[in-house]
Amino acid sequence: MTTPPEAVARRPVKRVLVSVSDKTGIVEFARALTAAGVEILSTGGSARALVAGGVEVRDVSDYTGFPEIMGGRVKTLHPRVHGGLLARPDTDADAMREHGIAGIDLLAVNLYPFAHTVARADCTPEEAIENIDVGGPAMIRAAAKNYRHVTVLVDPRDYAGIAAMIKDAGGVAGDKRLALAAKAFAHTAAYDRMIGDWFAARAAPPADASAQTLPQTLLHIGAGYTRTAMLRYGENPHQRAALYGAGADTGVHAARQLQGRQLSFNNYLDIAAACRALREFGETPACVIVKHANPCAVACADDAAEAYARAHAADPLSAFGGVIALNRALDEATARAIVAQQFAEVVAVPEAHPGAVEVMAAKPNVRLLVYRDAACGDDGLDVKSIRGGLLMQQQDRARVAADDLRVVTRRKPDAAEIADLLFAWRVVKHVYSNAIVVAAGNRSVGIGGGQTSRVDAVHIALHKAARCGHARARAVMASDGFFPFEDGIALAHEAGIAAVIQPGGSINDAKVIAAADARGIAMVFTGVRHFRHG
Repeated sequence: MTTPPEAVARRPVKRVLVSVSDKTGIVEFARALTAAGVEILSTGGSARALVAGGVEVRDVSDYTGFPEIMGGRVKTLHPRVHGGLLARPDTDADAMREHGIAGIDLLAVNLYPFAHTVARADCTPEEAIENIDVGGPAMIRAAAKNYRHVTVLVDPRDYAGIAAMIKDAGGVAGDKRLALAAKAFAHTAAYDRMIGDWFAARAAPPADASAQTLPQTLLHIGAGYTRTAMLRYGENPHQRAALYGAGADTGVHAARQLQGRQLSFNNYLDIAAACRALREFGETPACVIVKHANPCAVACADDAAEAYARAHAADPLSAFGGVIALNRALDEATARAIVAQQFAEVVAVPEAHPGAVEVMAAKPNVRLLVYRDAACGDDGLDVKSIRGGLLMQQQDRARVAADDLRVVTRRKPDAAEIADLLFAWRVVKHVYSNAIVVAAGNRSVGIGGGQTSRVDAVHIALHKAARCGHARARAVMASDGFFPFEDGIALAHEAGIAAVIQPGGSINDAKVIAAADARGIAMVFTGVRHFRHG
């Protein structure tokens, strides 16, 4: 598609309307515009923020001659505002003179924080509804529709470039206005999508749980994602790739990189996998090391340094070149241990102490990433592409506690074994199927995943445990799906496995239980399966 000729002309910017919920960078942007001789119109909190920042502002109420009413619900829904945004200087000049409408050349608007509001556990329906922006989307759509004459900004990251363009050339180029209009329509589409999903969940019959989470139509799935970066390549060098974000400031795509080369497509996949696994451990200090989107080692401890040391020692061969994720701040001691013990592609943490950052600087190629706590994992739907379509499901958030376990063997696991069984169960949930996890002392000691037969996954997990010197009595084993035959139990016994946790549900459950009883292995059923197919 070629750019329309009428979009190429540069339009001068003489008057700007600012109405933003997210005040990031707005004062600096307005100062730059004022220095270029641009008049600033603004509303409510935006006007107060600009005035406090020393920016001369004309209140929209003064411009329209009509006050804000209904507690601020109505302030920009006025013909002088929308006329200024929709006006075509040549075609509509007579109407503008007749009704005293001045052209608005640039609109900077972002919307009420609906998504952040409804994400709070204590959000009431009334509060959610009050955070549905009406005037903002109307202005954005008007300005975007009139992109030939108006520049529309919905992303603070665009402020600096537009300010420089206005300073250097007095206006904004047509191709840039067109690109910003496309971004604006995607922004309002995503916003409406979130609100529509919230209403649909509330309107769904209580018994229809799937209707509350899985929408009837998927037309909106891609509408709210904006490309934030072009990546060097995809999973392989011959594949082109890009990073997209839904606009929220939480999530792996919005994490802050402190050092290292650009994150790759595969880095993002591994970081996301590590963050999902970290969610399982709540407030307990934990370390997850991921390789090829699979956890290769997981450990809990009293602090970050010990958690990392235990995870690395669990499988140092697999950990080489992996992604290390912690749910605690990276301190100097942990940073020194990482630098001394292994090569890592990425270290992802919720916070990094200054001393730790200085230590990590000795390895400039290691990507050091700081994510917000809420970014550790994804609370949205799980969407996967297939040829010609999409599959969508809820995220796997099933949890199993000690009281949920059903002991099916004569020997019952003791308290220490139960703790390790539950730990292994939390880990196996994040390993690609068929998946087996061997664990002891609150850490994994062998992981086998992605196999076409379960007994092969058992072989691999036990081999890794033996290779790293962890094959010993009292270790436990978790299986993401049921054991179809006794062979996996026989191998577990040979390796000294004391207890097994699995979903159960095979037609051969009785034979598998008998095999465990014959070998003195304790076995518990969860009644929950954790297949992960990609």
